Amino acid sequence: MKRREVLKNLGLTTGFVIASPSIFSLLQSCKTEVEYWQPAFLNQDHGIILKGIVDVFLPKTQETPSANDVNVAEFIDKYVNEIYTVEEQEEFKAGMDELANHLKTTFNEDLSKISAENYKTTLDNEMHFDRSQSSVLSNTLNRLRNMSISAYRISEQVGENVLAYDPIPGGYFCGDLQELTKGKSWSL
Repeated sequence: MKRREVLKNLGLTTGFVIASPSIFSLLQSCKTEVEYWQPAFLNQDHGIILKGIVDVFLPKTQETPSANDVNVAEFIDKYVNEIYTVEEQEEFKAGMDELANHLKTTFNEDLSKISAENYKTTLDNEMHFDRSQSSVLSNTLNRLRNMSISAYRISEQVGENVLAYDPIPGGYFCGDLQELTKGKSWSL
């Protein structure tokens, strides 16, 4: 899937997440089963959208878990709730409201019936990388993409099982990087 490759490369080129231990512990506390997760900050509609869209950004493949498999939606909700300022929270909610309104008017009033294809269409039509074309909706989609990639990369399951992982960092190895990591990026 080309979208996954683009997002993977964007995640690599935008730099690594500099995360404090509190951010790691926040992510590691996201252990709720996806079907039972209830948003702490967002409303139910926003939670449905978040679960749907993060799996479009980062779908399950043979080699990698999906974003929902590692609780990315739950992490984003907790992160916004516990880290964002009140102004940032209001801006985030306004963007999610804009996204919800767009999805309801374009596809279905019942957000739980919106398909992955509908989310892909929205991303293709509404997500602009050119700031001159950006809108609240485009900015929200870009923010969700960046947050999803960051949360995915620092999750325990991805860090230990998908990326190159060294449980005892600090060892020095001489050799070809491709050989040492099997072509994978290093886990944080």
